Amino acid sequence: MKKALAMILALMMVLSLAACGNSDNPQNSTAGGESKAPVETQNSNEGGEVANKDKPLVWFNRQPSNSSTGELDMDAMNFNKDTYYVGFDANQGAELQGQMILDYITAHIDEIDRNGDGVIGYVLAIGDIGHNDSIARTRGVRKALDTAVEDGGAIKSDPVGINADGSATAVKDGKLTIGGKEYTVRELASQEMKNSAGATWDAATAGNTITTWVSTFGDQIDVVASNNDGMGMAMFNAWSNENKVPTFGYDANSDAVEAIANGYGGTISQHADVQAYLTLRVLRNALDGVDIDTGIGTADDAGNVLSDDVYKYVESQRSYYALNVAVTADNYKDFLDATVPYAPVSNQLSQDTHATKNVWLNIYNAADNFLSATYQPLLQKYDDILNLNVEYIGGDGQTEANITNRLGNPSQYDAFAINMVKTDNSASYTSLLEG
Repeated sequence: MKKALAMILALMMVLSLAACGNSDNPQNSTAGGESKAPVETQNSNEGGEVANKDKPLVWFNRQPSNSSTGELDMDAMNFNKDTYYVGFDANQGAELQGQMILDYITAHIDEIDRNGDGVIGYVLAIGDIGHNDSIARTRGVRKALDTAVEDGGAIKSDPVGINADGSATAVKDGKLTIGGKEYTVRELASQEMKNSAGATWDAATAGNTITTWVSTFGDQIDVVASNNDGMGMAMFNAWSNENKVPTFGYDANSDAVEAIANGYGGTISQHADVQAYLTLRVLRNALDGVDIDTGIGTADDAGNVLSDDVYKYVESQRSYYALNVAVTADNYKDFLDATVPYAPVSNQLSQDTHATKNVWLNIYNAADNFLSATYQPLLQKYDDILNLNVEYIGGDGQTEANITNRLGNPSQYDAFAINMVKTDNSASYTSLLEG
């Protein structure tokens, strides 16, 4: 009798398990009908798993867009209801960089023309000719220095190569009147800093290139401008520091800010502390199922909140942008450590109301100075504050596959933060989530 009863109970258990594992139940299978490991239930979907295609997604640092026209990829921006972009106001920052360089030239006009020929010559290190941020920064410098040439209503951002005689078609000789005297401004040379393996924004290439430019132009180079601090510091260390030529970058990396005391001309802080917070905060809010503005424009239960002078939200683009600040000899001491979290959003969230969630996050180029030395250290501080268990993936800066090959099981994660290699390759990532 006992043996028969045991057999009946075992049979009932088998039938119960079979019913729970039915491949017709979409909450327990992938699109292909294969079983998948369970993930932690999100507050917004009590009682079942969340499909990968519906999990919160933040694009950051490189906005999905057409690399030729700069037009936003709104399919990527609307991948699901919890998809956003986090970056910074590229145009505002670009104009600020250009103005910073112009202000420096104006203030130092008596000594900046090194050979006294009446021509203020500058060279420009371009990061990635297909990147919106690089395009904006190139345009910002040219606009401020009156060397811009427009095509179809937009300032050209093409590299000019060598422009010794001022005949390049992507720029023109500019004119500045300072102290009652007119000066010519010429972009002597500009180049995309791309190494032989294909990685852009390459500091080593910039360091080598400034040596080549100096052999061509010598004391005609009065100013060095760069789309970022990584390349700017490479040129500063290779040549311009020793020769007392002002060099200007972008990102406010700690080494560049520190170098201002030794003659580095200036840089732009894109409020990486605010960007890194927003990158993870947007995911935290979506995972908690609360209003997206929580802890951003509206204080959260721990008191975290941002003021509207450090960020803006553009609803039509589903994008959060940190605002930029010029860092010069006047204020650089306030920016010496770029990895300190922003104080107004540094309050620890409670585990009781914000349970730990798993996030997959990639850095397009592990060797990028800004991302590896500034952005990631900030993210790693904020992930503790926001109770997020983040897996950081470092790419090679050349191919999407170097990153996407390591997203083999997205079901292990509750949310994703993606930093593309190329701005027009969003589908390389979303296809993995849709599958």
